[in-house]
Amino acid sequence: MNAPFLNATPLHDWHVGAGGRMAEFAGYELPIQYTGIVKEHHACRTAAALFDVSHMGRLRFDGDGADALLDRLLSRRVLDLPVGRVRYALLCDPSGGVLDDTLVSHLATPSGRHYHLLVVNASNRARVIEHIRPFLDDFPTVTMSDRTELTAMIAVQGPLAVEVTARLFRAPVDRLGRYRALITDQFGKPVIVSRTGYTGEDGFELVVRAEEAVRVWENVLMAGRAAGFQPAGLGARDSLRMEAAMPLYGHELSEAIDPISAGLAFACDLTGRDFVGRDAIAEIAKTGPTMVRVGLMPADSRPLREGVQLADASGRNVGRVTSGGPSPTLGKPIAMAMIEAGLASVSTDGHSQPLVADNRGRPQAVSVVPLPFYHRGDSRSV
Repeated sequence: MNAPFLNATPLHDWHVGAGGRMAEFAGYELPIQYTGIVKEHHACRTAAALFDVSHMGRLRFDGDGADALLDRLLSRRVLDLPVGRVRYALLCDPSGGVLDDTLVSHLATPSGRHYHLLVVNASNRARVIEHIRPFLDDFPTVTMSDRTELTAMIAVQGPLAVEVTARLFRAPVDRLGRYRALITDQFGKPVIVSRTGYTGEDGFELVVRAEEAVRVWENVLMAGRAAGFQPAGLGARDSLRMEAAMPLYGHELSEAIDPISAGLAFACDLTGRDFVGRDAIAEIAKTGPTMVRVGLMPADSRPLREGVQLADASGRNVGRVTSGGPSPTLGKPIAMAMIEAGLASVSTDGHSQPLVADNRGRPQAVSVVPLPFYHRGDSRSV
């Protein structure tokens, strides 16, 4: 049987040449690790790490009314999004389920042309495009173009990322606030720089032309060599985002999970506007969700994995683990789960009602703990 065709990012050959351990993810062949997940994780927490996130979808919207189209589709306001701002927003179905979580940016080219950029999850790119297409009929002056294959996306994340990387660009990108973006250049080649990320650390995400990806990647690595910058794979990216309690589509987000249950009420602007799924989400916000996302801490060293069932003291099933694994920063296993809302509270002394995980047929005591597990600039552990 022939192996399935896998897409390659513009940095694929660099990863292979650098000894990256490659694996399939969302239809792409991507590095899981280079020198080791734990080492790459710590590099991000102490210096900076580079991640190839070119598999993420990048959709560009041009023309009068692009903001109105996106405002109709997304859970956050876009009509009032100033040039240079980025917002985290959800794309929902009419029942309030999440089709994808996104970043929407309002950008201006050096010539003064404005457009919006929507970054979506790789596994959802095709269906997001198909979801949006019918709405374009109501906005004849708006064009949507898929820029994913024409560009690359590089994340530079860590406490030294901004200081070291900023010197490579013409614009003073170190002055960008969080969730701000601009178009500048690196040695004469255009690049979008946004102060965003998916690790719980400070840093940038860079969008460059596909043919410039290797040059930009190597320039950043060279600039950060003395500071301890390292390339990192998807393994470290996952452990970092879990510590920061950032949801992953297909785990903490899906069509079966609404934003309120996922703990993302902040990403839903429900007043004075309408968008797909708004009424259903507003009703859940009013009545309260039946299931909610929580953090879990096992009582022993066995890691919890996705799908592990959770029970209360009486043995009644009350939820399941959505993501879990070792936390290199805390030195212990952590997990996120969807559980019944009535069991989600944590008292002031940090204790919660005891739960039991069915971990590969062996019971394991777990406690509900506050999210996130990791706070940037804070050495606390939960």
